[in-house]
Amino acid sequence: MESVVRTVVPVILSGGNGTRLWPMSRELYPKQLLPLLGELSLLQETAWRVHGHGFAPPVVVCGEPHRFIIAEQLRSLGVHPRGILIEPVARGTAPAIAAAATMVARTDPDAVLLVCPADHNIVDRDAFRAAVATAAEVAAEGHLVTFGIPATTPETGYGYIQAGGPLGSHQGASRVGRFVEKPSLARAQEMVADGSWTWNSGMFVLPPRLFLEELTRLAPDVASNAAAAVNAAAPDLDFVRLAPSSFERCPTVSIDNAVMEHTDRAAVVRAEFGWDDVGSWSSLWRMGDKDKAGNVVVGDVVDDGSSGCYVRSDGVLVSTIGLTDTIVVATKDVVLVADRARDQQVKLVVEQLRRAHRTEAKAHPVVYRPWGCYEAVDAGPGYQVKHISVKPGQRLSLQTHSKRAEHWVVISGTAEVVRGEDSLVLRERESIDVPVGCMHRLSNPGPEMLHLIEVQTGSYLGEDDIVRLDDAYGRDMSSSA
Repeated sequence: MESVVRTVVPVILSGGNGTRLWPMSRELYPKQLLPLLGELSLLQETAWRVHGHGFAPPVVVCGEPHRFIIAEQLRSLGVHPRGILIEPVARGTAPAIAAAATMVARTDPDAVLLVCPADHNIVDRDAFRAAVATAAEVAAEGHLVTFGIPATTPETGYGYIQAGGPLGSHQGASRVGRFVEKPSLARAQEMVADGSWTWNSGMFVLPPRLFLEELTRLAPDVASNAAAAVNAAAPDLDFVRLAPSSFERCPTVSIDNAVMEHTDRAAVVRAEFGWDDVGSWSSLWRMGDKDKAGNVVVGDVVDDGSSGCYVRSDGVLVSTIGLTDTIVVATKDVVLVADRARDQQVKLVVEQLRRAHRTEAKAHPVVYRPWGCYEAVDAGPGYQVKHISVKPGQRLSLQTHSKRAEHWVVISGTAEVVRGEDSLVLRERESIDVPVGCMHRLSNPGPEMLHLIEVQTGSYLGEDDIVRLDDAYGRDMSSSA
């Protein structure tokens, strides 16, 4: 059959909280938004990898809390997405891809989708693009394609794919023989020795119409509810909100379980482009630049006599002595020390923190908002101190608090303040009180960042003590996000 070149539309999946990379990765600022391997975040690396010649603007699928951060990170790269779809709830990869496929199929039915998780690392960009080109040709001939990474070690945390018969003249392309999900160590060793198995990369190249046809046949509840969620989607600034009433009816299921393991149209392209699933601290150790003792050191670290360690500091000095195969990660508010062989258990620590309602599971000391950010500086009984930074031209919501008063002191920049019926302008070293229950709004009308100190006092200081009366960013009026 003659190969057909079609438009490749990247679909970037940016869900998940990355709990195994805590304390750097947290619910409100997960791993894909962090610069764990260089200056760019994993999301930015992914977007840049599928940007330029041969690729259409991407579709990004994400959750509500991360939408503004994602939009800003893409904007800083000069990447203008085809759409940013907001999932009202997490339902796994099958519903997310179904929503993107439904949207693309309506305007570009002959395209192929390149589905990429936002948290993968790929070393060889040219080899990646060559593999995508091969996969796109195979997909255009009527196949749902996944990439198989040569299995060099018996990893038990990965899925495996066994290659079946070859597909025409396409280099490295085969029908899928079998999928095996996260095998035992003994079984993984057998598969690596066999040579016909590859790791399942979790990346796919799919004709949207074919994918939706197979999804309708194999998982009709996913297909119908995802389509309904797109049909009733609502535009919101630069985002598209999938309809909650429909999307929430989708079962939580992966694309592998819903389609790939059951369809007779599955194909695999063997790809050698330096792939790694950035899923744990040991994976970052494996990918990192090691010293003579096998240590990977990031940040302000002084070591004496350690070997095989991953040591990372987010600002504070970390000193290690005589450690072996250990992970040490220090942030502004948390220190993690773990046996490198047991780093998968980090997610169990996060579960304990969530049960105890500890904020360290959810947020960093610096919390990002569409208007800027704030950082907790100090807190005690009946008071809390924050450093607030507002970007030029941005403003917070018009709001009230029922249980706390606030006192603002401008450190630098210009603040425009609405307080009740009054409107005032504050400059450096000037301050203002906002009583309990008073309607107020803070804005930055100037060309520079606005920095101020906020002192909260009252009987309750939680972020949920807020009633929004007006908001420029379309946020839920009863939400603190």
